[in-house]
Amino acid sequence: MTWLERQWQHRTAAGALLYPVALVFGVLAALRRALYARHILERQRLPVPVIVVGNITVGGTGKTPLVLWLTAWLQQRGYRPGIVTRGYGGSSTGPQPVRPDSDPARCGDEAVLLAARAGCPVWMGRDRPEAGRALLAAHPECDVIVSDDGLQHYALERDVEIAVVDGARGWGNGWLLPAGPLREPLRRLRTVDAVVVQGANGINVTPGVPAYAMRLTGRTFYNLLNREHQVGPEFFQHGSVRAIAGIGHPERFFRHLQQLGITFVARSYPDHYAFRAGDVALPEADAVVMTEKDAVKCRRYATERCWVLPVDAEVDPALGALVLGKLENR
Repeated sequence: MTWLERQWQHRTAAGALLYPVALVFGVLAALRRALYARHILERQRLPVPVIVVGNITVGGTGKTPLVLWLTAWLQQRGYRPGIVTRGYGGSSTGPQPVRPDSDPARCGDEAVLLAARAGCPVWMGRDRPEAGRALLAAHPECDVIVSDDGLQHYALERDVEIAVVDGARGWGNGWLLPAGPLREPLRRLRTVDAVVVQGANGINVTPGVPAYAMRLTGRTFYNLLNREHQVGPEFFQHGSVRAIAGIGHPERFFRHLQQLGITFVARSYPDHYAFRAGDVALPEADAVVMTEKDAVKCRRYATERCWVLPVDAEVDPALGALVLGKLENR
């Protein structure tokens, strides 16, 4: 956790100094939202329903696992979803397909992970309506679009909005950027269709908005050189282990490893960090463990000592029922 992120968890003197800037940020965010609401800025509707999964805070909340869960849920019920994503961390901006072997430096690590796991078309692009149209042109069989992130991307008209929150960190100090972690005021949650709370569920959610629990599970690691080589946590009971994480909330990954009974030395990096060989080689370690999101960037540096922990979202099925109801009544 960076110094600024630590400030965001409490109302500190440093945060107070940034509060005037946060007020300006809030005014600009409200103005932008109003311009779209009043159709002064154009909102574009795709020919199929759109589900947006996003958040109102900075940092990892579990959006990507929820997108994977949601697309699997839709597929199991006869839908043929496609995914659009911004491709954060990648250099490309125009719409393009993302495949499991795409370069994460161009397409973004989350986009490549989605392509590897989702079992449906994934397209990235800074302009999400344009990316959605390109996806549908290439895959006319798709009958619903899931947008990974994009709660604040108002140019894309949506039929369902789902906001994800990290139950452990909540809203932090409750202030807007840069004084706090909020991208939009908490009242924005009054307009979403559902709030999903990942992990601890002691957080207060806006009254009247359905809230659903989600937790991340995973205890089987695979070798980065050979996915078929899989081991359990007991494999790491002997020898030195280094855990690396360049995600929005590295502490959640480290906490997960601790819950599995693994002793390790942690190394955290900024979100979407571009790993180098020296970050992965670590000759002093008998094993290096990482998230799937980081693994897509570390493949070129992989050794037999590199292990990946995939996680899956376990979500209240009532969320799926709510989404299906929204789609059927569209």
